[in-house]
Formats: sequence, C-alpha cells, structure tokens
Amino acid sequence: MTLGNMRMPADFKYRNVYLKGKPVHTGGDGFLRRHPAMDLGRRAKIFSPFDALRGFGDAVKSKDIAYVDRPEVSEDAQREIDRKLAALRDLTRLRAGKKERPRVKIDYFEVCADPDSFACGVRGVVRTVSGVCRRVDDVIGRAVTVGDSVIPFDDILSLSAEGLSGQGGETDGQ
Repeated sequence: MTLGNMRMPADFKYRNVYLKGKPVHTGGDGFLRRHPAMDLGRRAKIFSPFDALRGFGDAVKSKDIAYVDRPEVSEDAQREIDRKLAALRDLTRLRAGKKERPRVKIDYFEVCADPDSFACGVRGVVRTVSGVCRRVDDVIGRAVTVGDSVIPFDDILSLSAEGLSGQGGETDGQ
C-alpha cells in the first residue's frame, strides 16, 4: 500500500482511516442540506488572505521579468541622439513655461538592481518614457528629466521629440 509517493508502513497509526477513504455523504443523512458542497473557487478565497510568508508572492513575481543584454546603439544613432539632446537642452533653457517645453519619447535601458537576481548589474530591461522634457543636464549629472524620471545619457537608446530646431514636427532617433 502506498501513501502518496511513499510506501505505507504496516504499523501506520491511521492506516484504517486512510483505507476508508474520503467520506461520502448522501442526501439521506441531512449533512449535505446543512453543509452544501462549496465550489473550488469560493473555497480558494477562504484561504487567500492567509499569507504565511509575507512578500514571498512579490519576490516570486519579480523573478518573472525577462532581462536582456544592453542593446548596442550605432555610432550614427548615437550622434543623432547627442544632437537632439543638445537641441533639447537649448529649448528647455530658453522656454520657462511648462506648456512651451517640448514633449519627448525616450527608450532607455534600465539595469537590474535586484540583488537577489542573476541579472543584477549585468542585464536589464528596455523601458519607454513619454512626457514633457523638464531638464537636460549635460554638465554634472548628464541626464534628461522627463516628468519624474531621470534618465542618464548613457542609457538612452532612442529619442524622439516635437519641434526640435531644423526639424518639422516629430523626429526619430533610430
């Protein structure tokens, strides 16, 4: 006789209970009327608030991220990004009002910072941010501020912006 994947010992204390199997109630004993069978979806909800290991679910979900190697940017594309950053710097310095600032879309590489991940510091994800370009710091931080995001120049993969000098409308970095 087996118990799950193990062989049941002959002197197993609850052998007779196990051999009886799961109790079966018929309509005649009244149990089913007082305690109707619960569907599995509702039964699962009973136990969902119980989290024996707080944060474990979030930790498992964080491992589902598909990390990639840093994409290479061609020299021509990098020159175009640098040209657009210089134009954006001039526009953000000249235009004081928020409504006048250019809207941008930036694809950038974000390195994995999860110390428990195999990709920490080596691989990362490609992200996109869109919004009003608030600042281009080309001296100290060498970063672009779009909304609440601060993106280092070295992490920018492509950049498109509205109304850059010499360009009509939207321009693209790739």
